[in-house]
Amino acid sequence: MPALVLIGAQWGDEGKGKATDQLGDRVDYVVKFNGGNNAGHTVVIGDDTYALHLLPSGILSPGCTPVIGNGVVVDLGVLFEEIDALEARGVDTSKLVVSANAHLIASYNRTLDKVAERFLGNRRIGTTGRGIGPTYADKMNRVGIRVQDLFDEKILRQKVEGALELKNQVLVKVYNRKAVTVDAVVEELLGFADRLAPMVTDTGLLLTAALDRGETVLLEGGQATLLDVDHGTYPFVTSSSATAGGACTGSGIPPTRVDKVIAVVKAYTTRVGEGPFPTELHDQDGERLRAQGHEYGTTTGRPRRCGWYDAPIARYAARVNGVTDFVLTKLDVLTGWERIPVCVAYEVGGTRFDEMPMGQSDFHHAKPVYEYLDGWSQDITGARSLEDLPKAAQAYVRAVEEMSGAPISSVGIGPDREQTLQLRPLL
Repeated sequence: MPALVLIGAQWGDEGKGKATDQLGDRVDYVVKFNGGNNAGHTVVIGDDTYALHLLPSGILSPGCTPVIGNGVVVDLGVLFEEIDALEARGVDTSKLVVSANAHLIASYNRTLDKVAERFLGNRRIGTTGRGIGPTYADKMNRVGIRVQDLFDEKILRQKVEGALELKNQVLVKVYNRKAVTVDAVVEELLGFADRLAPMVTDTGLLLTAALDRGETVLLEGGQATLLDVDHGTYPFVTSSSATAGGACTGSGIPPTRVDKVIAVVKAYTTRVGEGPFPTELHDQDGERLRAQGHEYGTTTGRPRRCGWYDAPIARYAARVNGVTDFVLTKLDVLTGWERIPVCVAYEVGGTRFDEMPMGQSDFHHAKPVYEYLDGWSQDITGARSLEDLPKAAQAYVRAVEEMSGAPISSVGIGPDREQTLQLRPLL
């Protein structure tokens, strides 16, 4: 049985949580391989809606083992808040395992994230202020704190002391903030150690052994391709690897074990935070997409920027990730438009670009080149096959599939588990 990668093809919020949940009953492990509590997944099961931020979506699937991989940065306070909230609703979280090599978000990382973003002013990135970027910076600077450090107080104290030598200088002398004491940080982190200990394991070994036994592992990405620190719209990106390559480094599974890469793409486009967005709408259509699509961040509550479908971005995601299957979501949100624009290329300074421009400046100034597809007015949320959809909706699916560089295997027509049309098997 395979390892599957599931990632976002745009700027996030495509509906990865629902896609993971749909596969959850047929996979043995769901692994979160990047990011932290800076992105959310919303999963609707019947009348119940679950908003997950740090936990893998597989936490909602009985029989599935949810895994927080080594590529994740973990805020332990948030982790246990989420666990407690799910347990209070009757969800069994006892199978959760956490990599010993995952990095921890310390209080000083959250503080630095917030004050640095304010300091940037108009040059701000649009971070969530949850300490994600500074924690990944510590990881790359080799002054990070890992989960395993909680179980050796001497090592933990040494690492916190080393990290604070410079950070306190920055907090006090640059940002005019109070210095952070080593004792306060150590005490806070050690307060979680006993509860965390039973969850911690060598997750790379665990997952490789599972694959050797013929079990199925789903690697679930946070954020999305255009927010990847290497392949996204830098510098307006996240701090981790949100593409298929990051699934391997963030989980300990080698690329030779991955059989499929599933990319989730919305039937239109949204973005949260700063940065270029060629198809963004600043008119009534944009407001209507936001209202009909309930486009507000799961984690932050921020209103999402909305625009039409961008085929060059989808093609880019297909190429960068090696996408084998697209999952098209929220097709129902487009109901009611007489004509629906789809971006097929860009125009920059009189030159047409059929693919994403290489340079940041060109992409920032890119104007969408649209083709117009017929819309539909019928309610499609009760459809159970592609053939049940109005002809224009079927044509829309086929048209964006042809433009996007990989087959569409599933179409979402509503938020519920059952409101999904399977065109071909994902597993």
